[in-house]
Formats: sequence, structure tokens, C-alpha cells
Amino acid sequence: MKRFITLLFAVSLALPSLVAFTAPININTADAKTIETALVGVGTKTAKAIVDYRAKHGPFKSVDDLSKVKGIGAKLIEKNRANIIAQ
Repeated sequence: MKRFITLLFAVSLALPSLVAFTAPININTADAKTIETALVGVGTKTAKAIVDYRAKHGPFKSVDDLSKVKGIGAKLIEKNRANIIAQ
């Protein structure tokens, strides 16, 4: 029982950092490194393409607008939808 309480305490201490790590990113303000780190399946090249597209065409009006960026399809958007804000 003492082990369980110790484990529960350790998990409760780690939980706030996990929540902070998985906070959604604003796709209209995040830099390429943040995008690359926060989104699953997005590497350096795609993250840079997102930032370049945004610089050329203006802010994304919705998460689905990411499909206009070369290399981003519906599956990638759905995988990351909960982690993206487009405001």
C-alpha cells in the first residue's frame, strides 16, 4: 500500500508538466521549431513550409486550411487536430 501511495504521489507531481507539454499551439503564431516539436508527423521541412505559407498567404482561418500547405493531408490534420489552434 505504501508503494502505491508513493507511486500515486510521483504521478501527481509529473501530471502538470505533461499537461503543459501537450497544450495546443497556435498555428498562426508558432515558429517552425515549435510546430515541429508539437505536432506528430511534422518534421523540419513541413514545419518550415507551414511558416512560409502563412507568411505568404496570411493567417490560417481554420485548422483545415493546413491542407493547403504542400505535404499536409487530411490524415496528418486529423492526427493533430486537438493540438492545433487557428485563431
